[in-house]
Amino acid sequence: MRALRTLAQLTRSRRALWLVALVALLVVASTWGWRSYRAAQAAAAVEDEYCVVAPPTAFDPTWGVGLLEARPIPPDARCPVCGMFPARNREWAAQLVFHNGDTQFFDSPLTLWAYVQDVGRYAPGRQASEIAALWVSDAATGRWTDARRAHYVHGSNALGPMRAGNLPAFAALADAQAFAKARGGAVLAAERIDQALVGRLLRPHRHAQMAAPGTL
Repeated sequence: MRALRTLAQLTRSRRALWLVALVALLVVASTWGWRSYRAAQAAAAVEDEYCVVAPPTAFDPTWGVGLLEARPIPPDARCPVCGMFPARNREWAAQLVFHNGDTQFFDSPLTLWAYVQDVGRYAPGRQASEIAALWVSDAATGRWTDARRAHYVHGSNALGPMRAGNLPAFAALADAQAFAKARGGAVLAAERIDQALVGRLLRPHRHAQMAAPGTL
């Protein structure tokens, strides 16, 4: 009988040890899973904020344009702010040219101004002082126009490439005013596009899935 009781006690002890080991394993697995989840979230947030596949495009003399002039958008060029392909939405596209001719292409005036206002964030090692020219697509004519002299319409019902207001640009003030009258919104000069406005307009983009390209 004593041997049986001893055997029963050993069995219960082993069960208790197995139970403790199982609980410890579950705790470790849960902790590891939570840390992995948080790490994945952090990585996704970083990826959402920065595009690591959009280096500047070096100047190519075969383009047939001057060093600082607007140039054709390569089909594989990507926007350094959102990662989209500007060539797919030429009517919204913009571009920035550095003094050495390197160019960044953007899917819209909005992402162009986001980049200009925080160059170091999207292009570590670059400075705003290196920027030589800014170009946006004239929504009325489709031609490239100086982004610093253009007129922009904020708050219209025209949805840009990411299905939100993207500040359609116009070379002529009269065209911008006519557009605002027909589609809503207010006309802004370039100097009125500040970080606060850009931040408000970009916020929905960073929390929504990319949708089908918009049209003017």
